[in-house]
Amino acid sequence: MISWSRVATRVRVPLGFLFAAAYLWFARPGWAWIAAGAVLIAAGLLLRARASGHIRKNVGVTTTGPYAYTRNPLYLGSLFIAAGFLIAARNPWIALAAVLMFLFIYVPVIRAEEQYLMSTFPEYSEYAASVPRLLPRWPVRSQTASAGNEQFSRQLYMKHREYNALLGSALMMSALILKMVLVQH
Repeated sequence: MISWSRVATRVRVPLGFLFAAAYLWFARPGWAWIAAGAVLIAAGLLLRARASGHIRKNVGVTTTGPYAYTRNPLYLGSLFIAAGFLIAARNPWIALAAVLMFLFIYVPVIRAEEQYLMSTFPEYSEYAASVPRLLPRWPVRSQTASAGNEQFSRQLYMKHREYNALLGSALMMSALILKMVLVQH
């Protein structure tokens, strides 16, 4: 029997593309809403970029950079990006669909990833006990704070192809602006 978290992991990307198409169709963007959303989108992109420059996937538990504050800075950055696009869309039904998608797709994926990390890296349990899952904590305890100062790696950023989040966000924002200019006026 296949677990829901495994199904969620497999469907999240194709479902994301379907959601993006529906998003563009139902969005009602306006200049002020796009500007407000862009602030959150930029913050999310910066957080994701910084996190991707620290994570060494399948090598060990990353506790540096944003990982000193939250166990899932990539997902937190994605939430900021999503919130920015939800503001720009000005449609409560899109927001409801996004919340449901997060709850039924991303929460199980996060839990499955954590189970994998606990079974693969024994030190993950101690890390999980001291660093929150999603919402960051401040101040960081002194042990983790010193670990949080490790340098950002541009090579890791490129290896993880995090620039795709920037490109995707720019394309989606361009599509919103195009819709606003061509369709709504």
